[in-house]
Amino acid sequence: MSTALRSRAAETALEIARELRNPETIAAALPERSAHTLCYGLAGTALLHACLAEAEPHFTRAAAAHWEAAARVLGNAPPDGIHTGPGTLAASLIIGTGYLPPQDTHRALLPRATTWLSARATALARHHYRRAARQQATPWAIYDAIKGVAGIGRVLLAAHHRGHGNEAAPGLHAALDALTHMILTPIGTRPGWWIPATLHPPTVRVPATGAATTGLAHGIAGPLSLLATSHRDGHSVPEQAEAIHTAANWLLAWQTPERTWRPHISGKALDNNEKPRSTRDAGRTTAWCYGTPGIATTLANAGHALGHAALKRTAISSMDALTSQLPEDWDTEGTALCHGTAGVLQSARRLSCHTLVACAAHTILNRASLSRPNGFLTGRAGTALALADLGGLLPQPEDAWDCLILLS
Repeated sequence: MSTALRSRAAETALEIARELRNPETIAAALPERSAHTLCYGLAGTALLHACLAEAEPHFTRAAAAHWEAAARVLGNAPPDGIHTGPGTLAASLIIGTGYLPPQDTHRALLPRATTWLSARATALARHHYRRAARQQATPWAIYDAIKGVAGIGRVLLAAHHRGHGNEAAPGLHAALDALTHMILTPIGTRPGWWIPATLHPPTVRVPATGAATTGLAHGIAGPLSLLATSHRDGHSVPEQAEAIHTAANWLLAWQTPERTWRPHISGKALDNNEKPRSTRDAGRTTAWCYGTPGIATTLANAGHALGHAALKRTAISSMDALTSQLPEDWDTEGTALCHGTAGVLQSARRLSCHTLVACAAHTILNRASLSRPNGFLTGRAGTALALADLGGLLPQPEDAWDCLILLS
């Protein structure tokens, strides 16, 4: 990786952070219901400034201002995972304070934030068990990385590492237990994360026979990532290792000859074991949310947790297949983490795929205009964090910022 590329990435990250310093400007540019959020708004820009506080100490004050603004506009937002709603501010504080000095006053808020997330994870786990008792499928909002216990559980694991184990343990244990149960409890001939078409969001098109989703944002890769990371760190429940094996082997079995994955495997294909031959026109197969970058990173984490080098080799070969494509042929959108090139960049960094790192970084930096929204998941704050990481601007706490997208 050239020094010039790293320097350019660092410079661009700092430029973006400086442009996003004013919380009132961020809030004014968003609908009221989105202003507080991690994915679109102030919790995301607060995280950016907290992470960069060592590089530019005045960003400590900026982070505080953005957290305070997020709290003011949160209002009566309902519980909704770690990217919107009250959990978004809790997650941003728990991860962001890991980049701030030990004496920072926001650390006093972490026990309360952790307790809230722990209670939310416990409630969602109970919801899973109630549905399972009636042999009903578990929707995304219960288990996934965005709204469900996969994402919440990862922040609770970070809170545990930060010294708040008493508050984090009940929710973390509930999340691991529920996800293990879901993975090891098939719905007929279909895996436990299969969902009928009627339970998929209306914006997501799936076959009439429903689908089992593969990717990191909403599919089985999210639960697998949390289970693997927790297992590696010594946080396990009965049968968790078996669940990791089951989910990882399922992803291996449904990989296409192109070394990627279809976002959704239909109920019909599951029943008949009809393995897909192509992902052409499947959508988002090269983005973090549904595609190769998120799934490959998860398989590598699972391999590390279980001591299975073959999973890491599969992950690298999958990313190598992405490297062989021109960036203009990736089905990414913009430069952000979720749908865009920053998600490719950060996943490639986690897997030490240096050629792909350079390719993704050049693609981001050569865009005439970076993603215009300002938040973490879908906007410039997330893009800046990926560039700052590449540029060497960030400390490396035990739970880095990209644990919020289950890459670490």
